[in-house]
Amino acid sequence: MTPNFLHLAGRLLATLALLLSSAWAATALWYQVPGPAALKIAAAVLWACFGLAAIALLWRGKAARPLLSYIVGFALLLSWWGTIQPSQNRVWADDVAQQLVAKVDGRMVTMQNVRNFDWRSDTDRTVRWETRQYDLDRIRSVDVALSHWTGPAIAHTLVSFGFDDGRFLTFSIEIRKERGESFSSIGGFFKQFETSLVAADERDILRVRTNVRGEDVYMYRVQLPQAQMRSLFLAYLGEADALVRAPSFYNTLFANCTTIVYELAKRVVPGLPMDYRLLASGYLPDYLYDVGGLAPGFSLEALRTGGRITDRAQAFDKNPGAEDFSQAIRRGMPGVAP
Repeated sequence: MTPNFLHLAGRLLATLALLLSSAWAATALWYQVPGPAALKIAAAVLWACFGLAAIALLWRGKAARPLLSYIVGFALLLSWWGTIQPSQNRVWADDVAQQLVAKVDGRMVTMQNVRNFDWRSDTDRTVRWETRQYDLDRIRSVDVALSHWTGPAIAHTLVSFGFDDGRFLTFSIEIRKERGESFSSIGGFFKQFETSLVAADERDILRVRTNVRGEDVYMYRVQLPQAQMRSLFLAYLGEADALVRAPSFYNTLFANCTTIVYELAKRVVPGLPMDYRLLASGYLPDYLYDVGGLAPGFSLEALRTGGRITDRAQAFDKNPGAEDFSQAIRRGMPGVAP
């Protein structure tokens, strides 16, 4: 290779590094600089100009000084970024205002702040936080629900435990949004949200998605021995306890509703393979099917067709007293006994 080629390649790589780091830094400033929108915009624009000026000087042959200035500036920005810590003390939205607190006494679990809202619209609901008791020896089923809110590849993952007395309890890893905040997948990369673990009644947490927000929800019966169901339930309680002791940031890619479920499941079933479908969460059922984790004896298409609970949940509202919500949505679901 000629010196000229190496020199050109070095410039191109440096330019790419400057562009990527400038885009990240400008977005980080937009999301985390305190103050009004005008101040956020100004900070992001100034950093973008700083990066573009360094690139322009690089291609004019004056690389050393602008690159050194940029590196020092970026290091200072990273130092500031490291000071941004998650908090327990914000004005939280109603549906994540309380944190799950659980006490395990042998086989009995007492859970405070189980959510059981009655949703009339996304902004109109009756707020109820309840204290409930569950017997770990009476866990009989685990179901995974995927709530699709933007295309087939993206879904929110919920895990529901069934007990032999007919009760169901659902765990959901969610953003702990502040009052007036809404979800942003980009903001989820930039420390915009803390993580919340919600334990809720299915008539609350599943119905709000199908009947209020218009999401499309699929449910799949997971095959696990009772001892592993119990261990997974306890792993969720451990995660809840960890979040009470020390808050953490939600991350759209690396610490979301599906990747955290995977980390919990690995404690129960060691050796679960990592897979891209854990990131493209809408394809989680394909992954579970391939590792033999879903109800046996059915094709994936049959599991998907029979597991679509959206229509059954919406029909429940037309005659709510005729049947229990959890039983109604499982009618015809593969792997569930009539």
